Amino acid sequence: MAEICQSMLEDALSYGRAFTKEGKTAQYIPYLRQVDRDLLGVCAETLDGRRFSAGDTRVPFTVQSIAKVVALSLALQDRGERYLFSGRVGLEPTGDPFNSIIRLETDRKPYNPFINAGAIAVVGTIKGHSGADKFRRLLEHFKKLCGSETIALCQEAYLSERETGDKNRALAYHLKATKMLEGDAREVLDAYFRMCSLYVTAEDIAHLGAVLANRGVDPGTGERLMEANHARIIRTLMLTCGMYDGSGQFAVKVGYPAKSGVGGGIVATLVDRMGIGVFGPALDPRGNSAAGIAVLEYLSQAMDIRLF
Repeated sequence: MAEICQSMLEDALSYGRAFTKEGKTAQYIPYLRQVDRDLLGVCAETLDGRRFSAGDTRVPFTVQSIAKVVALSLALQDRGERYLFSGRVGLEPTGDPFNSIIRLETDRKPYNPFINAGAIAVVGTIKGHSGADKFRRLLEHFKKLCGSETIALCQEAYLSERETGDKNRALAYHLKATKMLEGDAREVLDAYFRMCSLYVTAEDIAHLGAVLANRGVDPGTGERLMEANHARIIRTLMLTCGMYDGSGQFAVKVGYPAKSGVGGGIVATLVDRMGIGVFGPALDPRGNSAAGIAVLEYLSQAMDIRLF
């Protein structure tokens, strides 16, 4: 296996730039529609404290579905593995779009925590007297896992999410009607919209990937931020379900755990080695960063780091 280095990251960025023209920003959320699709950055953080960055790694973007990783981590901390996966959410990929409602009609329990229905159910299990309490705790957990105190709500994105979030409302109320959602549906949804609207950078999510790679321990401070088994569960779900209905293809081409968001971010984690954060808002038809996948595929081949 080759070691990561600055020139390798810059080569990966150059390779990925051509793919920004093959995608477009998320069109169904007005705030995301206006983001510059040509932005692209990649950051790698190793477990021995080295950080390599190339491109637009300090440009803030909304975290979107990458937040589902943090929500799952906090819910596992609050409720435990047995509680979550025996009654609230499953562990299986769906092959369906991330916001699909079809399987809820027949199976009731969302298939996994990284589709929207599953993430909404997970947010419902997070401890808190209100949606505001849940979000406050999510934000603090986010800051710890990303090693950044600058993470904050993007109000414009939140309002845009809330205004256009009817499909997520349908999912939440269906979950509530079938007794699969804890708490008030409106408050859980508000916490969900807010967590997806947090501003992060590629460097922030690279640190998140490094914590997961380090089995739940912050590689910079040595503080344990999640149980090792919880980190293992999250990494596994990232590999099988993290890239929406493109997860299988990503596993074949790239071959290590990652979680994407329609804001253009991808967090990747290589156990015992590093975390990688990519930002490229031009999306492929499945909602994944087109250039971001190209960057990660380049690095996978250059370092020979596929798991299989």
